[in-house]
Amino acid sequence: MALSGWQCWIIFIFVLLTNNNVILPSSGASDSELLLKVKENLENNPGLSSWNTSNPPCTDGHANWHGILCYKGKVWGVKLENMGLKGIIDVESLKGLPYLRTLSFMNNDLEGEWPEIHHLIGLKSLYLSNNKFSGEIPYQTFQGLQWLKKIHLSNNQFTGEIPLSVASMPRLLELRLEGNQFTGPIPRFHRHRLRSFSVANNQLHGQIPPSLSKFPVSSFSGNERLCGTPLEACKAKTSIAGIIVAVVVVCVAVIVIGAVIFILHRRRQRDAACVENPPSDLRKGRARDIGSESRKSIRSLSSNHSRRGGEQMKLSFLKDDRERFDLQELLRASAEILGSGCFSSSYKASLLNGPTIVVKRFKQMSNVRKEEFEEHMRRIGRLSHPNLLPPVAYYYKKEEKLMVTDYVQNGSLAVRLHGHQSLGEPSLDWPTRLKIVKGIAKGLEYLYKDMPSLIAPHGNLKSSNVLLTESFEPLLTDYGLVPVINQELAQDIMVIYKSPEYLQQGRITKKTDVWCLGILILEILTGKFPANFLQQGKGSEVSLASWVHSVVPEEWTNAVFDQDIGATQNCEGEMGKLLKIALCCCEGDVDKRWDLKEAVEKIQDVKQRDHDQENFYTSYASEADMKSSS
Repeated sequence: MALSGWQCWIIFIFVLLTNNNVILPSSGASDSELLLKVKENLENNPGLSSWNTSNPPCTDGHANWHGILCYKGKVWGVKLENMGLKGIIDVESLKGLPYLRTLSFMNNDLEGEWPEIHHLIGLKSLYLSNNKFSGEIPYQTFQGLQWLKKIHLSNNQFTGEIPLSVASMPRLLELRLEGNQFTGPIPRFHRHRLRSFSVANNQLHGQIPPSLSKFPVSSFSGNERLCGTPLEACKAKTSIAGIIVAVVVVCVAVIVIGAVIFILHRRRQRDAACVENPPSDLRKGRARDIGSESRKSIRSLSSNHSRRGGEQMKLSFLKDDRERFDLQELLRASAEILGSGCFSSSYKASLLNGPTIVVKRFKQMSNVRKEEFEEHMRRIGRLSHPNLLPPVAYYYKKEEKLMVTDYVQNGSLAVRLHGHQSLGEPSLDWPTRLKIVKGIAKGLEYLYKDMPSLIAPHGNLKSSNVLLTESFEPLLTDYGLVPVINQELAQDIMVIYKSPEYLQQGRITKKTDVWCLGILILEILTGKFPANFLQQGKGSEVSLASWVHSVVPEEWTNAVFDQDIGATQNCEGEMGKLLKIALCCCEGDVDKRWDLKEAVEKIQDVKQRDHDQENFYTSYASEADMKSSS
């Protein structure tokens, strides 16, 4: 899923480094303690006698311990070669070294399965050649190692296919896999930058990808079933038996595909009633007037009570200074439907002698008792912040609930981001988007402060739950409803249940709303809707964040930022800074994800315009990182 957390952690430590702060590993252990743990897991290590507590591993630029590479007093490399070492590589301890860029254990006797190198997120060079490692390398191993440039694994005993994730690494320059027992085809390197490559003397088969054809024959020799340039051309070998098998396979495939299409069609019909529909503004440009339909819907709520007297028809108002009205007045009002889904339906109602309001009808609160619901509504009603849309009144019925709010003229952020063209409105420019992000962050911070007992004080933070005033000040809606939503259904419809921690561990945390904030910021900056939000149930780990991570920072301006954002001269640096903040907020690893306080502080520091000439793609890079990349 799990760019992942590696970039956020690197950004964080580089920012501190440039401010001359001392950084300790996340575990709290010193570099000496961590390296001594690495030593404990290595057998036959008399060459590491200099590794002791009498001296730190690094003093300024000088290394005191054998095999340790230092820069400005920090460990950026571990180079233990030709030492006859046995045992295991303690990756858990190594990942506590935040500046580690180079790792080399070449020409030793290390054995066992693939060490979990993917935890070393800042690594740039990996040398494990000439050891006795064996087994398969997990196919996603290199997915999060976006800084890795050199991988040398030759002359081990690795089996299975070459992991596909290695082919999508944006900075990879050297890949040496010769002298193993790899099987299957060679992955296709779409963004090919390789300068050194070899898969010789394995058990690979199939055609050599055209992107690798420039390498010499020696890079592919020793694989009898490989073909294509620079080796011999692939020959088509067809037999009667092969034709029969092919025909059977095609027939079976057609049957299976037909069955899958039929099943998906039936499932789509079954689930259609429960997929959150986009606002009608997005479908047809404007909310459509369906007065009779809306009044019929509202009237259905009160039909069972109308014969029992007017008392049960009254709305419960949450503010004493609000003008009162009841459901009967709503029935007489002209109405428009604003949106409808399995979570709620929203109606705009213009009272005959009163304000224009929005009535939200919730469908998934049937399990909550009246006393509990009323107490929670009063609690929400006591909240007051410029970036929250306060509820005006509510109505309780066992099967369904109503909540009344004021109407906000500019509509939802979702409509302005994704439907501005059909509305005939200009797109949101960078200053406006930044203002919206800062307001959302302030509103969320207030919810955390005033509703501390809730694990996720908002719970459903997304662009359709952010409304915009005439001055484009954001107002959060549908907040604080997690305690009153039917939990067996909430997992299908609320954004917090699309988070990595829920997908992987079935839980939400105090940082889950922060993940939602990060995804929302990405949506605001990219103009792309998080498609996995529309999936039923847990959805998938393929998210907007995964897509942003797949693009190298140098291409953000053209490939990531919304092209409808308008002129971006002298503000790309600050836009890049906000994008990195968003990635840190939606970090897949909860332990590495920023908490809300830090996220809000970083967001408020973002400016409308750049204040220096430094390229924002490298503004977080330290001298140590640049040194280790050379």
